[in-house]
Amino acid sequence: MNPDTEYIEVAVALPVFHAFTYGVPESLAEFVAIGKRVLVPFGRRRITGYILGPGQDVDDKEIKAILDILDEQPLFAPAMVPFFRWISEYYKFPLGEVIKNALPGGLNVRDDARISLTPEGEVALAGGGLDPISQQVLGQVQPGPCLARELYKKLDQNIPGTLLYALEQRGLISRQWELTKARTRARRERFVRLADPPPDAGPLSRARAKIIDVLAGSGEISVRQLKGIIPTAAALIKPLEQAGYLTVRHRRVFRDPFGESIKPDSALVLNREQARAVATICSNFTKGYRAFLLRGVTGSGKTEVYMQVADEVLKGGRCVLVLVPEIALITQMERRFRARFGDCVGVLHSGLSAGERYDQWTRILQGTATIVIGARSAIFAPFENVGIIIVDEEHDSSYKQEGKLRYNARDLALVRAKQNGCLALLGSATPSIQSYHNAVTGKFHELILARRVEQRPLPEIDIVDLRETRDTRGVGRYISPPLQQAIHETLERREQALLFLNRRGYASFPVCSACGQPMRCKYCDISLTLHQRTNSYRCHYCGFSRSSVSACDGCGSEKIKHLGLGTEKLESMIAKLFPLARLARMDRDTTTRKGSIIKLLKGLRDKTTDILVGTQMVAKGHDFPNITLVGIICADLSLSFPDFRAGERTFQLLAQVAGRAGRGDRPGRVILQTYNPDHFSIEAARQQDFESFYQQEIGFRNALQYPPYSRLVQFKISGKNLRETKKHAYLLGDLCQSLKAGQGTQYQGIDIMGPIEASLTRIARRYRWQILLKGLNTRVLHQFVNHLMRDHAGVFSRPQVLVAIDVDPVFMM
Repeated sequence: MNPDTEYIEVAVALPVFHAFTYGVPESLAEFVAIGKRVLVPFGRRRITGYILGPGQDVDDKEIKAILDILDEQPLFAPAMVPFFRWISEYYKFPLGEVIKNALPGGLNVRDDARISLTPEGEVALAGGGLDPISQQVLGQVQPGPCLARELYKKLDQNIPGTLLYALEQRGLISRQWELTKARTRARRERFVRLADPPPDAGPLSRARAKIIDVLAGSGEISVRQLKGIIPTAAALIKPLEQAGYLTVRHRRVFRDPFGESIKPDSALVLNREQARAVATICSNFTKGYRAFLLRGVTGSGKTEVYMQVADEVLKGGRCVLVLVPEIALITQMERRFRARFGDCVGVLHSGLSAGERYDQWTRILQGTATIVIGARSAIFAPFENVGIIIVDEEHDSSYKQEGKLRYNARDLALVRAKQNGCLALLGSATPSIQSYHNAVTGKFHELILARRVEQRPLPEIDIVDLRETRDTRGVGRYISPPLQQAIHETLERREQALLFLNRRGYASFPVCSACGQPMRCKYCDISLTLHQRTNSYRCHYCGFSRSSVSACDGCGSEKIKHLGLGTEKLESMIAKLFPLARLARMDRDTTTRKGSIIKLLKGLRDKTTDILVGTQMVAKGHDFPNITLVGIICADLSLSFPDFRAGERTFQLLAQVAGRAGRGDRPGRVILQTYNPDHFSIEAARQQDFESFYQQEIGFRNALQYPPYSRLVQFKISGKNLRETKKHAYLLGDLCQSLKAGQGTQYQGIDIMGPIEASLTRIARRYRWQILLKGLNTRVLHQFVNHLMRDHAGVFSRPQVLVAIDVDPVFMM
């Protein structure tokens, strides 16, 4: 930006939808640039803002000046600003908070209010006569001052700002504003080297002489590395520096998120289908935006296509962004890309520490990371010249963010590619109905890999009808005789087996044997799951837990029957059936610690694991060449969900997990256990026939006018008071109906479904209702929502009852 710029447009990290104009003091003008953070006054506070561009020329009397510029270099490129604006408009989310969500966490500074009790407040508290909430607030600050956010946590509720203001006006509390510092900063370390010329001094001690010898051979080295060689080095650095032997300087270092080094590899020879796909994609590099759907069966070599396309993009001087649906998959993808491309690979995902994420972000800005691999949040990687955005396993629902900014990274990949005039490549063996429909209608260009690499056959899939064993007792009810026999034969051949059950824990339905009441979560309307490893009942929605020896809440009986099945119980059953087999389990409970996923994958790669038990984490794109048997314990778990995508998700999950078998030199086999062998989703998965599944499913979608033939917006209403939440849901429903009826024919094409209680009626103490809007015209549907938000803003901003807007919802529960 021009150093003479008098006004700048700033988005603030607060829940306000528009940007603000600020003045720039002359002393700061030369440091202004789009993408930098600024400290700005906002009301009585000081908060972080983001420079978006030049501001409008307005009345000087209304303009406040920025207080400081917080960055030496911009945190995002000017090309990202239209992207952030689009996200804010489409997903109905404040612009400043969009940017805040995109950037590494812990960077922002802001004023926090420290609340103190005044002498007048002491008197009022002792005398009584206050309303209950005011009494609670004064009682919490009586022992000593505390920050407003700490007060909210202690009271476990949102305190209206008007209440704190009223208490302050009455002289019962005082508020002082304190500027909090950023939590995330660059790491700096001390580096030492020999002074030139060296001093003319006497003999040194053995330890000091050893330091001199190490530096003579190493040149400059960090004090941390030196301590690894000489443990006492840190205490000797300063005396040696003062004596003139050493020079010391501080340098920025990047935290390493990778760990072990990778052996380099080279590009593989492509088969005819792969070569055709690569050639088609590369021929479009100079043609602006194009979207490709790479539909390849499991094991067809899609990753090799990604890497060879990425190589061509890098040769053209542009950058590559690769999205994968979950952190568990990043490790495998990152290792393959690092082996091929080396140190130019960076990673971005929520599993990194705040410091590691900040360092990776900086590497991208500096241009040292030209390939970035990450989960959904990596869509915000600050590339200025991205050449292609690759979305692996594009069908996966994990690309949809739940909570706060509810974006879909797959959809944003297409938006960003279009805005940047580059290519988008979506890959999957089981594409989403939406993406495949786009290919059928010509919006995407379809590329097909119909065969596995090296002419390997797809696995043979056998169905076991569980209705025939429903009355069987013991292990045979869950692990049928054909599956037991197949596991035994696999172990005899010294091959590996994978057992898939999409439910973690030991027992998913603990129930009192005396009164029949299930063990329920204290804060959710859901039963708890027994986790034997931690000796606890746990809620998978809010995290509530209680001891496994707890008695029934209804009758006090300690006789609890542990019904239902989870991966933990399945692992225990398999251990009893095959005591000599080496088992591993891959679910959220076993992969939370850093490095745990690498350890599990290494066990499979080194053949120190015979049987892997896992949830859907094992179904997503992993390459296990030694697994020849896949056992699907119950294929029906997701079929009964109250969601129009239940059949699609079931087919995708079954086809994907079946695809883990036979990816090496030996053929694979799948045993699929089900209570619904005739369901078209299961039959299509057995035949591994995506097109037949699509033809049946798209007919249902068309008949009901569900996506891809329409668009959805969901209002998610939640509150801690059941009556108030229901009342608010009906109020919002009435406003929707009134708006539709009052605008003539403009909004007649919009269907308003609800309000209705959510399938999960209470989660984390909050009662849940929902309203679903369906429209055939995307523009009109968004106009309707914008109209509603503009005319009834207060309905969407009440602290007691929250209304979240979910555009293109994926999780309907």
